Amino acid sequence: MKKTSEIIISMQDICKSFPVELGGIQQVLFDINFDVHAHEFVAIMGPSGSGKSTCMNIIGALDTPTSGVYELYGRDITNMTADELAIVRNEYIGFVFQQFNLLSKRSVLDNVMLPLMYRGLPMSERVRRAREMLARVGLENFETYLPNQLSGGMKQRVAIARALAGNPKLILADEPTGALDSKMGNEILHFFKQLNQDLGITIVMITHEFDIAKYASRLIHIRDGRINYDGKMPKTDDKL
Repeated sequence: MKKTSEIIISMQDICKSFPVELGGIQQVLFDINFDVHAHEFVAIMGPSGSGKSTCMNIIGALDTPTSGVYELYGRDITNMTADELAIVRNEYIGFVFQQFNLLSKRSVLDNVMLPLMYRGLPMSERVRRAREMLARVGLENFETYLPNQLSGGMKQRVAIARALAGNPKLILADEPTGALDSKMGNEILHFFKQLNQDLGITIVMITHEFDIAKYASRLIHIRDGRINYDGKMPKTDDKL
């Protein structure tokens, strides 16, 4: 009998509503249900306004659902306070954003060390881990550079090194190639695939493009706040 892998993310009947200007509420997520297991590479895809970004914010402990239960690593974090969620983000999730979110006046090494500082690790350990991760993404010779001295692809690799520095089981990537040309974007996507296959890191990637999503092995497609497909990556997006 095949051993079931650990469930990293469990979204159970997740709904999300927001107040609107003239009164009332607007519901953007409706009864979202899915699990993500350890070592999966999952793309969450949908058109603009579909609710995928709201779903990402809940997965990343950046927001909480209006109703339903969200468990991360088997722990119910649905009703945690903002401070508790900040600890969860720092300890368990590595983030990679479209616009890199690097500190422009700090060196590459300092940027990679940032999440480790929040954990209270001693400087020697921060430097060791940051250098190890920069070597992993091929930027070991750029630790003293500032972000504005790097290409877009190099900036994203710095962001990946920062995400990896905390040794997360989960990387959450939000449109990670959106600010890159197609060549650099493909390089970053191949790198994600390598991290997933070689290191077993679970990756959840948010995108609105099928050509980006197809690097993953599983697709969750959201339309109008509801999941309308969840399964193996299809060959085309014709029926989504």
